[in-house]
Amino acid sequence: MTLTRLDRLRLGLAVATSKTVTSLIRLLGLGAGSVFPGEIAGRIQPRVLPLLTRQVKYGVIIIAGTNGKTTTSLLLRTMLERQGWRVAHNATGANLINGLMTALLENTSLTGKLNADYAILEVDENILPLLLQQIKPRSILCLNLFRDQLDRYGEVDIISQRWLKAIAPLAPETVVIANADDPTLSHLGQKLSQQVLYFGLSEPEQYLDEMPHAVDSIYCPSCGHALEYQGFYLSHLGDFHCPSCGFKKGQLAIDSREWPQILIGIYNKYNTLAAVLAAQEVGIAQETILDTIKNFQAAFGRAEELKVAGKQVRILLSKNPVGMNETIRAVNQIKATGKASTTLIVLNDRTPDGTDVSWIWDVDTEKLVALGGNLIVSGDRVYDMALRLKYSQTNLSEPGLKLIVKEDLREAIATALELTSPDETLHIVPTYSAMLEVRGLLTGRKIL
Repeated sequence: MTLTRLDRLRLGLAVATSKTVTSLIRLLGLGAGSVFPGEIAGRIQPRVLPLLTRQVKYGVIIIAGTNGKTTTSLLLRTMLERQGWRVAHNATGANLINGLMTALLENTSLTGKLNADYAILEVDENILPLLLQQIKPRSILCLNLFRDQLDRYGEVDIISQRWLKAIAPLAPETVVIANADDPTLSHLGQKLSQQVLYFGLSEPEQYLDEMPHAVDSIYCPSCGHALEYQGFYLSHLGDFHCPSCGFKKGQLAIDSREWPQILIGIYNKYNTLAAVLAAQEVGIAQETILDTIKNFQAAFGRAEELKVAGKQVRILLSKNPVGMNETIRAVNQIKATGKASTTLIVLNDRTPDGTDVSWIWDVDTEKLVALGGNLIVSGDRVYDMALRLKYSQTNLSEPGLKLIVKEDLREAIATALELTSPDETLHIVPTYSAMLEVRGLLTGRKIL
């Protein structure tokens, strides 16, 4: 790659500035410095992304979707590193353009040399089209598309149309790895000329008992007719076909029964399969893949487990109806064993969360309330969440249920820990900004 003198000067200055700002932020204890340094560097050298990603030896792997990006990225990164490859990765989950630039710049020398065999970029679903205008990836993992932050993103159909328009012009050798169980992504894959590899489940015993309330894409993306489902695994993800035009889920390139899953929850089965298929595509040894899955440690806030004041704590990020429904499903399975009786829900409405919290009324909180126990609520929209839980009670004097409202998050955490016995696990269910606050309080460290 040939750089002009001006490009070199700007890139060198961008790298130096980024590293200086990152060091200052960390030295002053203001966070991890995973966003602001890239913002400044981009103003100095607007071509930071293409200039750096072209230097990645074997290519850039993009991971996009509504849920599961951080966990899938970390799992794939661990597999690549255990194979002996050097990986640049936005590991903090800062997945907008400035976060991507920061992550790459941290792996770049002052002379502008990026030393990486692979770059894994976890990408917000809304900026994928913008990113693809600047870089040419080796592969793209399309995990899922759910309704999320309607105030900014709109419905899933809008996002999928943007994705198709952005991916279609890419080079023929680009590999697209898509979730076959998501009708929108199956349809997207069938419209592309690039090689498409599908992952998904083929386990009818995992079907939900009924269609969940929070479903987004149950109509055929090809002709608009209602899809027929043999069963649902998660929201609108399942085994489906269209009786009108014949559209059906893509043919799986991986057998879900052959692979164990990381962490709890059916959503982590999907994350596992996506990472495995991507690892196979780049040639990682089978034994390395299996061993990595068996020894995987959760990313921060994503089923992450901490020991606090002698109590076991599990943080389950939930930022949209589908994510929270799956969290409730996983928590209830544990509560049914008697190993959990206390749940803390923290609802914020800041920019990273989405300012519209009406989505909580699409969550099946009735299932969480039905098992009783201690339900503590906190966060910026604590009373919205408390009202939702109150309406979830079929019997307002539901026996065994204790609903506790705490405006102050410190008090909420302290109360939750006090109510958790040593042989139980406290489950904390926060939105994104709330998760960062919770972790900061529990560990004394900021993430972003």
